[in-house]
Amino acid sequence: MDIATAQNLLVAGLLRGGLYSLMAIGLALVFGVMNICHFAHGEYYVIGAYAAYFAYELLGLPPVLAILAASAIGFAAGVITEKLLFYPLRKRSKGEWVMNAFLLTAGLSVVLQNTFRLVFGMRYRGITHYWDATFTIFGMTISADRLVAFGIALGTIGLMWLFLHKTRTGWAIRAVSQDEKGAMLAGIDLNSIHTLTFAIGSMLAALGGASLLSMSPAYPYAGNKPLIASWFVVTIAGLGNVEGAVVAGFIVGMFESVSYFFLGQGWQDVASLSLLILLLLIKPSGLFGSGLKSVWE
Repeated sequence: MDIATAQNLLVAGLLRGGLYSLMAIGLALVFGVMNICHFAHGEYYVIGAYAAYFAYELLGLPPVLAILAASAIGFAAGVITEKLLFYPLRKRSKGEWVMNAFLLTAGLSVVLQNTFRLVFGMRYRGITHYWDATFTIFGMTISADRLVAFGIALGTIGLMWLFLHKTRTGWAIRAVSQDEKGAMLAGIDLNSIHTLTFAIGSMLAALGGASLLSMSPAYPYAGNKPLIASWFVVTIAGLGNVEGAVVAGFIVGMFESVSYFFLGQGWQDVASLSLLILLLLIKPSGLFGSGLKSVWE
């Protein structure tokens, strides 16, 4: 492998890894705080993609405003979902919360996919580009949309770190993730934290769908692949560990880039699953997992 090829693989892996991390931190956050195996996470990606499409194409909003509007809609959708579905379930579930919540998200995924299909049909709704420009990095031509999406991912990860570490609300979220009873004794409103957490996770998924609209058009089942990639990253990192999900996202992105180069199209998925199986056999808790359910250790 020559230097130019290695540089191209590095760039491709970093770009892919940043977007994996963006999706995975929302999934890890919801699991870490609410203990929900969220299998409808990909559908909020689709909500973001549809929202960005209509905001950009029909309303004529500038790209940045269209992406922000899609994120806001994803946040609102998360609030509505948590209040209408998970809050009542939490009040009625005792020791069976994890299984009940898992079944609810699985059913929600099917309902949302069929709702998208009923409302929007099976037509692909995408755009050619947000920004009509390209950049050359190490001899590799990269679209402005892809670089901006990567920048959005990095910026969002940085803002999430600041939010969780530097604000009272972020401290409350971390406290709930580590010890719910202790957080309640400290006066933290669990219901508000759960609603906010689910809304943030949904917003991050919608942000991913909106950012990648020019590369991955909106259609009812567009969330399946991002969901699988997110769970893959979260499992490698350790369930509920947001910081680990960021690192694992870049690891998976680089691994898939290299696997694609050496093994060819399609085989990178086989290589990635083989890596996951090997890791779970050696370290079942994940690379950064521990005995505690945590958000940002």
